[in-house]
Amino acid sequence: MNQTTKPPIKPETLALIERLIAFDTTSRGSNLGLIEWARDYLKEFGIASRLTYDVTRNKANLFATVERGNKPGIVLSGHTDVVPVDGQNWSSDPFKAVLQEDRIYGRGACDMKSYLAVVLAMAPRFAAADLKAPIHFALSYDEEVGCVGARGLLEDLARNGIRPAGAVIGEPTNMQPVIAHKGKRSYQCCVRGKEAHSALTPQGVNAIEYAARIISYIRHMAERMQACEPRDYGFDVPFTTLQTGVIAGGTAGNIVPRECNFQFEFRYLPGADPDALEQEIRDYAERVILPEMQRTDPGTSIRFETKAEIPGLDTGEAEEVTRLAQALSRNQSVSKVAYATEGGLFQRAGIPAIICGPGSISQAHKPDEYVTLEQVALCESFMERLLEKMCAA
Repeated sequence: MNQTTKPPIKPETLALIERLIAFDTTSRGSNLGLIEWARDYLKEFGIASRLTYDVTRNKANLFATVERGNKPGIVLSGHTDVVPVDGQNWSSDPFKAVLQEDRIYGRGACDMKSYLAVVLAMAPRFAAADLKAPIHFALSYDEEVGCVGARGLLEDLARNGIRPAGAVIGEPTNMQPVIAHKGKRSYQCCVRGKEAHSALTPQGVNAIEYAARIISYIRHMAERMQACEPRDYGFDVPFTTLQTGVIAGGTAGNIVPRECNFQFEFRYLPGADPDALEQEIRDYAERVILPEMQRTDPGTSIRFETKAEIPGLDTGEAEEVTRLAQALSRNQSVSKVAYATEGGLFQRAGIPAIICGPGSISQAHKPDEYVTLEQVALCESFMERLLEKMCAA
């Protein structure tokens, strides 16, 4: 790691940031190198881990506990995967941490390996302390592609009767407590028409044109939500949004296309009904579009597939986990964010959650991703106060 000045953070934290960034945990690959290293690291301090794997056993979550006291404890949760660097113009190796002036650069420096490094750096002190309630460490896989791993982790906790009092999700929030985020649903729609020579267009069923009508309907729904939905101005976009992001279909300009696939999503406010939005789109496709298609060819079809479903988070300002995060961050303000996290899954599992972590989301997913030393230091202070709180509780 390049170093121009002595950083205002603990050397063990800096070393752990460097170590974690060095693991290429892009979501399309395995995270086992990092998970197994973290398991062995925690074991050195007498902290046992439980691992839950995906079906391929190529990825895993880690849940570890400093078991103290007889009260429900606090989960410190973060994801291990990062987004790809493909096609991005980095100034340095994205999987080698670089310290320049007051910033640490590297893929995951902001989202969210610096948070994990701070948590792991505190592990020996948590293990040696006279805690009055447990501290849990939760490291998950594939958050970036739909919070996939956290689901298995939470199912494992439920099966084993582990019910923490709250969770701190360390996504980058500039160390400001975040009490809510939008939910997300994403889908793929496959429209199967009937191929024909373009000179005989009426004999075919144009999959692209019928898909376009569904996409247009989704756009009209989005406009309606923007115009009519009650606002929540705590969010930067204070209403539910819908949009189509990917479309593909057809083989040649003189062939009526047989197939068209498109992907769409909606990000909905806490309290909105995502099932109703989904059903409205399905109803339009099945009651209006499909009968028209099948008048020409009964073999045509429209199929929807859910790609991701992440519930929103809506934690009350008066809840204990919110007050805890405000006290530990020494920041009484709270905010709401449009991006989704595993916080909604924790809340749905009956574990109150708050989002609070170092760095700015505006730096995430970009080339030359970075976190400032000041933000890491603030996260260290947060964890120091948590230690004091858990010993005094």
